[in-house]
Amino acid sequence: MKRIGTILQIAFTYMGTVVGAGFATGQEILQFFTRFGFMGALTILLATLMFVWLGAKMMLISNDVQAKSYEDVNKVLFGDRFGRWISHFMQLVLFGVCAVMLAGAGAIFSENWNFSYQSGLLLTIVGCFLLLRKGMNAILTVNAIVVPAMLLFTVLIIIDTVQTPGSGRWLLLKSDFSPFAVWASPFLYAAFNLSMAQAVLVPLGAAMKDRKTIVYGSWVGGIGIGFMLLSGHIALSVYMPGIQQFAIPMGGIARELGHGIQWVYIFLIFAEIFTTLIADIYGLTLQLQERIKLSRTMLTTLTLGACYFASQIGFGPLLSTLYPIFGLISLGWLILLIRHRPPVRE
Repeated sequence: MKRIGTILQIAFTYMGTVVGAGFATGQEILQFFTRFGFMGALTILLATLMFVWLGAKMMLISNDVQAKSYEDVNKVLFGDRFGRWISHFMQLVLFGVCAVMLAGAGAIFSENWNFSYQSGLLLTIVGCFLLLRKGMNAILTVNAIVVPAMLLFTVLIIIDTVQTPGSGRWLLLKSDFSPFAVWASPFLYAAFNLSMAQAVLVPLGAAMKDRKTIVYGSWVGGIGIGFMLLSGHIALSVYMPGIQQFAIPMGGIARELGHGIQWVYIFLIFAEIFTTLIADIYGLTLQLQERIKLSRTMLTTLTLGACYFASQIGFGPLLSTLYPIFGLISLGWLILLIRHRPPVRE
């Protein structure tokens, strides 16, 4: 029973870190999978296989070298010199992503809960600070609450979609995109999300004593990610191509389920943003602690303060500028992770 509990902790943390706000809004699913028609389901299957395989591989590398932060894993993949440079770059990107997540949280407060944008930022920062004082345990606990709620919401979407006319459109939709664009998409999606997830998966893998538990946790987490992606894809396909005009495509689908479900859905978006934010802040402060001789509490405070100032730029501009750049860089990281051959264990 204890192993099962640990496996579920790994799986929920993996799912909460990877799926994030992209699933709840529907934009990532739409851009990376649904717009490619019936091929979207096949590319989701490919992405799921990568999440199962490479998530476990990353955590096992971390366990082998007892990584203190993701830089130790990058040195294994790239060598000492380039691994250090890649980690410097990732620090900047992780900071940017933290600013994006914080800005997204502020936008939810201002657009849905009658708070000002600044108040939303400050409340989110206080929540992050209080939770991060408890370290990895806080991340595990938050994901143990949020991810089951995500799964329940996913099941509700599937039940509603099955009862909707045209529920089988995901098997029939066609697209005009080239085969290269279709098959590059799952690699870009997996690269971006796995490289982001290493901020929390690396210290998580290093903390585990049982390698089989890591593998099983990655299997459960990877399959769970695939299930949620496919559920979102099937639901969005029913409303194609009109659904593409919405900034939050899943919002329209949530409205069909009633006012109460829509309120839960908005809270779920915030919870997913929040879990991604605390995971990334945690990974970033671990990395900074190796270079700056300050306490983790002080580094967390300084990082959250810097994110607050960066988030003044706004959610949209930050998202559209940083994510495409990081997606391309992450692809090289993914290729090296695939090619890495672990040493033979005696």
